[in-house]
Amino acid sequence: MKVTFYGTRGSCPTPGKSTLKYGGNTACVLVESEDGRKLILDAGTGIRVLGDEMVKNHDDIYLLLSHNHHDHIQGFPFFKPLYQAGRNIYIYPAKTNPNQPRAAIEQMNGSYFPLEEHELKANFEFKDTSWEQQPVTINGFRVHRREINHPNGGAAYIVEHGSKRVAYVTDNELNPPNKMATSAYEWKEFLLGVDLVIHDGQYIEKDMPLKHGWGHSLISEVVDLAKCANIKMLAFYSHDPDRTDDEIDQWQQKIDNMKLDNDIFFAKEGQCIEL
Repeated sequence: MKVTFYGTRGSCPTPGKSTLKYGGNTACVLVESEDGRKLILDAGTGIRVLGDEMVKNHDDIYLLLSHNHHDHIQGFPFFKPLYQAGRNIYIYPAKTNPNQPRAAIEQMNGSYFPLEEHELKANFEFKDTSWEQQPVTINGFRVHRREINHPNGGAAYIVEHGSKRVAYVTDNELNPPNKMATSAYEWKEFLLGVDLVIHDGQYIEKDMPLKHGWGHSLISEVVDLAKCANIKMLAFYSHDPDRTDDEIDQWQQKIDNMKLDNDIFFAKEGQCIEL
C-alpha cells in the first residue's frame, strides 16, 4: 500500500513561512493499493489539491470521514470531481453526536457557500455506516472501526489490503477527563502490530490543563502507545495550528534521541509512505 499526506494540520489551515515544511492544509490522506484502488480519508483543505489530480480521470471515488468538525470536511466543497458530470462519489460518514451523516454536503447550503448541493454535477451517495459486523469492504479495502475520544464523537479506522495495515486515528484523546469511548487498553489491542499508525499528537504538556478534554492527545502519550502496542511506524498528525516547523523539528529530535525501536515521525504535507 501507499499512503500520501495531503493535509496534516489540525483545527484550521495555517499558511505561512513557519509551516512550509510540515504543511498548513487540514486533514486529508490518500491510501492506494498495489492494484490502483484508492480510498480517501477525510476532506479537510488538503482534499482540494487531491481533487486537482483526481479530476483528470473518471474513476469512482470513495471517501471515508472520521467526523464532522470543520477541519475535516471544509475542503469538500472545493473538491473538483464534485463538478464532473457522471462522476460517482461514495461517502462513508462516521457516526457523530448529534448524528449528521450528510454534514459534508449540507455545509454548502443556505448562506454558507455560493453554490448549493443541487447544483453539483457528480453522482454522490452517502453510505450506511452502522457496521454491525466488521470489517467492511470499501473499494477492495477491508476497514475496521473504533470510536474516538473526541467531542461530538467520530471514528478511527484500520484500512487493510493484502498483508498491510494502516490505522487512521486523528482527533483522539488517549486520556480524556470524561468517560472514554475507547480505553487505553482497547487502543493498544486495536493498534497492536499495525504497520503504520497515523495518530493525533496535537498537544504538548504546556497546553494543559486548559485543553484537557478538547479531544486531542499529548505527543508523549502517543509515544507510549506506540511502544506498548508494538507499532512499526507512527506518523504524528493533526499538528497544532500554533506549532511551527522549528518546534516540530525540536520534538522530532527529542524522539530520535530516545532511540526507540519504533519508526516515529511527524507527517509532512506531500509525504508518501510505501508499505
